[in-house]
Amino acid sequence: MANDDNAALAAVGPRLRALRHQRGTTLTQLADLTGISVSTLSRLESGSRRPTLELLLPLARAYQVALDELVDAPATGDPRVRPKPIVIHGVTHLPLTRRPGGLQAFKQIFPPDPTAGGRTPQVHEGYEWLYVLSGRLRLVLGDRDLILTHGEVAEFDTRIPHLIMNPGPGTAEALSLFGPQGERLHVRARPVGSDRPD
Repeated sequence: MANDDNAALAAVGPRLRALRHQRGTTLTQLADLTGISVSTLSRLESGSRRPTLELLLPLARAYQVALDELVDAPATGDPRVRPKPIVIHGVTHLPLTRRPGGLQAFKQIFPPDPTAGGRTPQVHEGYEWLYVLSGRLRLVLGDRDLILTHGEVAEFDTRIPHLIMNPGPGTAEALSLFGPQGERLHVRARPVGSDRPD
């Protein structure tokens, strides 16, 4: 292997340690996120374990950075977030935070999908705050069925069965904050069928 390649691989460990410290993440938290043991992560950071694709892919996902940034990255002190789109059930999620765990922020782009692709409401740990930037979103939350329009906000405990969809006709965009703590529901939206003008 060329000296340049050896130097690039040798720089991976310090870069991983700098990313982890910058984000305030412990080795144990990172192990939980990636499925890589604490001892392997520690050896990667110290340079005593050679980085492989199988190890770097889950780390790139956890840190929400491109794989090439781990191998030949610029300085990690750059505070700018470069969102990489993730598409789930047709909805585009743009991560606006890089830090694994804790509070996560996303911009979401919802194509028109009045039936939400036949999906059923989901339940998971956490608490969500949703702000509609444009268009309309339908929030099915427990036994509530709400329409949120531009400028409206919903906050809810994600342990309540919920489903978010775009009833159309155009694309809808929203900002979403998701945190691990469950809290009481606070919603400011109008029920489906309300005759209030948009």
